[in-house]
Amino acid sequence: MMWDYGEHMSGWGWALTGFGMLLFWGVLITAVIVAVQYYRSPQPRYPHTAEPSPADILARRFARGEISEEEFLSRTRLLQQNLPQQERETQTQS
Repeated sequence: MMWDYGEHMSGWGWALTGFGMLLFWGVLITAVIVAVQYYRSPQPRYPHTAEPSPADILARRFARGEISEEEFLSRTRLLQQNLPQQERETQTQS
């Protein structure tokens, strides 16, 4: 196929090809660097937010003044009676 410059690319063709190659390698190298930094970072990528325990919810309600001291104490006793032994041990340790 023949164009104005014969069968070969013009200067603009070479310039665009060179720019395209630089752009390709620049994006590829940047992606590799970002991926390496992302996977080597010490911060958790998805912070895990645990649901508060029933005792925590009860303590927060008491702190906000939503329930009285007697209600807080009676519900705390009720929670401790109904919790399995393993959960009671974990709550007393924390």
